[in-house]
Amino acid sequence: MRTKKQTEILEEYLAGLEPELAQIYRELILHLSGLGYDPKRQRANIVFTCPWHGKQIAKIGLDKKGDPFFGLRFSACRGYSPRFERIVADVVSGKGYREARCIANGEDFCKGTPSERVYIYEMPDGEKRYHCGAKALAIPGLCSADVPEVKALMEEEHRFLMEHEANSPA
Repeated sequence: MRTKKQTEILEEYLAGLEPELAQIYRELILHLSGLGYDPKRQRANIVFTCPWHGKQIAKIGLDKKGDPFFGLRFSACRGYSPRFERIVADVVSGKGYREARCIANGEDFCKGTPSERVYIYEMPDGEKRYHCGAKALAIPGLCSADVPEVKALMEEEHRFLMEHEANSPA
């Protein structure tokens, strides 16, 4: 159950979007709410965290160009579509890529084995690259056709977080 302030924050953000995109975001936000994720303002963005494990699963806001974005944490998910594989590939092949610290340095901030909780992409030359799984990755060009897969990824990531990070059962 959202508070009045949480509802106001979301409605203010959604009011600035084109109607079709606002409807897509609203549907995904309702799904997050059904899984137990609450919206909170974080600087200029809105993040969605769960009180049972305290981890962020999604983030919405405006990027540096002022365009809306929807970011999703789906690092524990496997077998997603080529569209989402491309999102991971773009992150690990982009300028300034740094390997996940749990892989590079053996640091363990998150629970579950690193291979279960980080984004993994195999480069064309066979090199495997790993990106921090705690990060929500922006989904460029989010459209209504993406909604079923985004919801499925939310559910899979949520199950992983509940199994490995939750303090108490849902």
